[in-house]
Amino acid sequence: MQIATWNVNSVRTRLEHVVNWLQSHPAVDVLCLQETKVVDADFPHQPFTDLGWHTYIYGQKSYNGVAIVSRQPMSDIKMGFAAILDDVGDLDEQKRVIAAIANDIRIVNLYVPNGSAVGSDKYEYKLRWLDALRQYLQALLANDPRPTLICGDFNVALEDIDIHDASDRANQVMATDAEREALQSVLHLGFKDVFRKFTAEAGHYSWWDYRGGSFQRNRGWRIDYHFVTENLYERAIACEIDVEPRRLTQPSDHTPVIVEF
Repeated sequence: MQIATWNVNSVRTRLEHVVNWLQSHPAVDVLCLQETKVVDADFPHQPFTDLGWHTYIYGQKSYNGVAIVSRQPMSDIKMGFAAILDDVGDLDEQKRVIAAIANDIRIVNLYVPNGSAVGSDKYEYKLRWLDALRQYLQALLANDPRPTLICGDFNVALEDIDIHDASDRANQVMATDAEREALQSVLHLGFKDVFRKFTAEAGHYSWWDYRGGSFQRNRGWRIDYHFVTENLYERAIACEIDVEPRRLTQPSDHTPVIVEF
């Protein structure tokens, strides 16, 4: 089974890229999309259903939004933190969490807030959001011990080797100690970074800024992940970053990451 994650930075803008990618990757069973930037009523279902795919969406106009497309029907669809947690305050106003089950694997697709700038209100919101994610997953795992995968755009570089230049990382949003500690508290629930099972060295990234020739110079960040529970980590046989979509005309600034079990 192959599961992919891809921040497409507008599913309608990148629709042709996504559909073509699915057609050229027949082994992919599930594709998790982030930053779809479209309300549910306007999501472009037809190109996916024409290919026989099933679509599960949780969208928002102009910003955020997550979706899962699957070759086979999925079950137990959950949208937002409120599907599990009783009091989430303002944390579900932005559409960033969708979960479902495929082949007895629970897949949680996430678009973690960026945080904007260290110390800003958006930065504090991001830390609160990550704490809610920890509570959400803790409750989810307590109620259902099945193999679980969390994937998506986490907007956090977990280690220095996940950044092309980490010399000033302590002052850069997406790499501060507080953000890393918040993400580690999530992973301490029992999740492992499956990409690092197969690739130990630096220089592998999933996001490159549009500016300054960052992609051509490979000045990127690895912020798109598949984190899996131990019972799934053992079954993983490959995990790779597909950089080819980043070479396309008007690409997303992110590229797909694929894990195989």
